[in-house]
Amino acid sequence: MLSTALPAIVTPTLPGPHAAAIIARRADVVPSAVRCGYPVVIERGAGAMVEDVDGNRFLDWVGGVGVLNVGYSHPEVVAAVKQQADRYFHAMSNIITHEGFVDLAEQLARRAPVRGDKRRTFFANSGAEADENAVKMAKAFTGRPNIVVFSGAFHGRTLLTMAMTAKKAYSVGMGPFPDGVCRADFPDLYRAPGALSGQQAIDYYLRRLEEVFEQASPASSVAAVVVEPVQGEGGFIPAPISWVQALRRICDEHQILLVADEVQCGYGRTGRLFATEYWREAGAAPDIVTSAKSIAAGIPLSAVVAREEIMESVPGGVIGGTYNGNPLACAAGLKVLEIMDRDRLPERAVQIGQKVGARYRQMADRFEAIGDIRGLGAMIGLEFVKDRASKEPDAELVSALVRDCAAHGLLVESAGTHGNVLRFLAPLVITDAQLDAGLDILEAALGRCTATSAADGPRGAAA
Repeated sequence: MLSTALPAIVTPTLPGPHAAAIIARRADVVPSAVRCGYPVVIERGAGAMVEDVDGNRFLDWVGGVGVLNVGYSHPEVVAAVKQQADRYFHAMSNIITHEGFVDLAEQLARRAPVRGDKRRTFFANSGAEADENAVKMAKAFTGRPNIVVFSGAFHGRTLLTMAMTAKKAYSVGMGPFPDGVCRADFPDLYRAPGALSGQQAIDYYLRRLEEVFEQASPASSVAAVVVEPVQGEGGFIPAPISWVQALRRICDEHQILLVADEVQCGYGRTGRLFATEYWREAGAAPDIVTSAKSIAAGIPLSAVVAREEIMESVPGGVIGGTYNGNPLACAAGLKVLEIMDRDRLPERAVQIGQKVGARYRQMADRFEAIGDIRGLGAMIGLEFVKDRASKEPDAELVSALVRDCAAHGLLVESAGTHGNVLRFLAPLVITDAQLDAGLDILEAALGRCTATSAADGPRGAAA
């Protein structure tokens, strides 16, 4: 069975002949801005595995960039969607109510760790749509024009979310952007300035946030602070809980809403269904949570959950959409929650994270290029540097690792502001044997790529 198979490359070269032909056709008809540097054309997928059109098998540690927490083609999700498809594909939520829409809204309202006893759920189609609608809700509720986001943030590619996203490679030439988006420094403890560490570093980043209120927007004009519990594109950096607690106090002091973007880190990935369950346990629950990606196992769906008074402050017509809460997506979403609960996938994420983290630490003892290992649950970042003392990013090594791993049957992807972080987002249904195989491929790739770099010249001294 593909779901329990191990990686195997059977063609003499990658891409294989059939994949190469399809990739060439793609290059001829799809905008080159929609890049794909991987030599894979999928024929079928199951669990954490992909088989391509030439019979090569790849272990996927990217998982659709966090979309496939329950794996490719989960048979129960497939059955649920087929059953729904036999009844109807679409029911426009402004015109016709379908019960799956209500069932999923009720479940998410009950489960999301946001403030308030009575919550409501809004559906959209993508993470960017969810984030943009969360900002609309915050502005409607507070009557304020501005928001605060962070360095390293990624929130989407709509006009507003491009402005919210930190890395401007995602928005070259797309301005002018909406105003009222202010940026503070995210607490990247590995790259805190000087010799700051621990509480000193947390205090530094809190002061930087306060400076936004002094230099960019008075707090009285800020509707929301929008933050990822674990930064995704920014480099898999968890928000320290003590910083989140202080952020919650600052928001309360100034009547600012705290919005958690769980598009990439949510749905069991961090060891909880929502990463902000850790926040709630620390007394710092957010006001609004956004979710997408793994919410429906690959069918486009996203959600915003907030307490009733926030949701009910939005004027009629301001939020909505043709496909929001599509019946096929809701059927998948309901089955995903059932699988998460029954198979205890959040707990499995903790086990995966412990295994991967332990192996990464062993690799760090062997390879000086590994500068930092961080994450939460099974959302783990491995940061590579040219020199442990200077922490100079090594994006070239990461690019080489991505290529080398793919050539040996492991799909991995880079992240981080400097492109020097390898992200781990394998489906939570990955087997232990597959996990071991992937770790072996990565370690072997590290040996090859660092040896090549060493042959090209010195990489710098270890810390």
